[in-house]
Amino acid sequence: MHLRTRALTALTALAVSFGLTNGTASATGQTAGSPGDIVTSAPTSFHPLPGQPTFTKAWHITYRSTTAQGAPNVVSGTVIVPQDGRKGPRPLVTYAVGTVGLADQCAPSAGFPRGTTLEANLIQQLTLRGWAVAVTDYEGLGTPGDHTYAVGRAEGHAVLDAARAAQRLPAAGLGAKSPVGIMGYSQGGQATSWAAELHDSYAPELDVRGTATGGVPADLLKTAQYNDGGIGAGLALMAAAGQNAAYPELDLDRYLNAKGRSYIDFMKKNCVAVGAVAGLFKRISDVTVTNPLQAADWQRALHDSDLGTHAPDHPVYLYHGVIDELIPYGVGKQLRADWCAKGAAVQWKSLPFGEHVLGVITESIPAANWLADRFAGKPAAGNC
Repeated sequence: MHLRTRALTALTALAVSFGLTNGTASATGQTAGSPGDIVTSAPTSFHPLPGQPTFTKAWHITYRSTTAQGAPNVVSGTVIVPQDGRKGPRPLVTYAVGTVGLADQCAPSAGFPRGTTLEANLIQQLTLRGWAVAVTDYEGLGTPGDHTYAVGRAEGHAVLDAARAAQRLPAAGLGAKSPVGIMGYSQGGQATSWAAELHDSYAPELDVRGTATGGVPADLLKTAQYNDGGIGAGLALMAAAGQNAAYPELDLDRYLNAKGRSYIDFMKKNCVAVGAVAGLFKRISDVTVTNPLQAADWQRALHDSDLGTHAPDHPVYLYHGVIDELIPYGVGKQLRADWCAKGAAVQWKSLPFGEHVLGVITESIPAANWLADRFAGKPAAGNC
């Protein structure tokens, strides 16, 4: 996208986020007033690798959504549609990527034109099936403000509203009747699991056929404790910054020492590969003067992202690696148990040799096959 277009997009998003547009028409001619309404759209391109052709059309969009605390916001994303000659509605997958980082340049939409977004090859597997795909950047990636990383409710809203926005984008040719699938892993697993739980109350008009979700950090407190001093310690620091972005009253800065403030500042300027390495094996005690995980307000905020409190109203394909080194396997099993106890139709799959990254790769095709069956109208009783 040209610099001028990016600047216009950012300014429009900022104006809408503060309510300054006063309901004026967006770039697509719609009124930007409800979750899922498009604020701006512009042609972009989708490449899994630099210059790789995909026979798709793509649009960078900004759209209305909702924060974790229920306030209106604006989120960016990408809508991708195969150019296969098909007319009329087609399946739409709203796809949530795993952790990319805290800086705007890490957003999936920033990497698609350059062929540098890590999960673009997995997304291409979906477009090759003839499915349209909407990919949210999440709150605060590519739009004003800090990324609310690992804040489940905000992510779930962004995922559902990306589907709404894709259906409301005239150029995409989808329409409100396109069947919807929800798919994601890791941070994307948290986001899609939240979208699954929120669907019936937040976006019931979407014809969601199923959610495929894996490597889910369903309990952030347990996940943070699991990564204290481990290889995922940098991700835990990023998650602390994300919680603070969503709930500024947590005042993360007062818990950090100089080293901790330096790490957080560095991570806000870089993507996940650099940020994760910078935080390797750091203990919470190395970067704080007081452990925020022991504070009641921090525990409340983290538990606000707990999953398993509400049964999804559609079938779910849930999978987790037994030797996952970042998200405890027990957390995934507990989510299955919680959903099953509430009557959800859960197809659970344990990956015996699955560590974290391997899980998203090995299950990408089985998860998509499961979604294909849901789009075809096949029943899914689950294996609770």
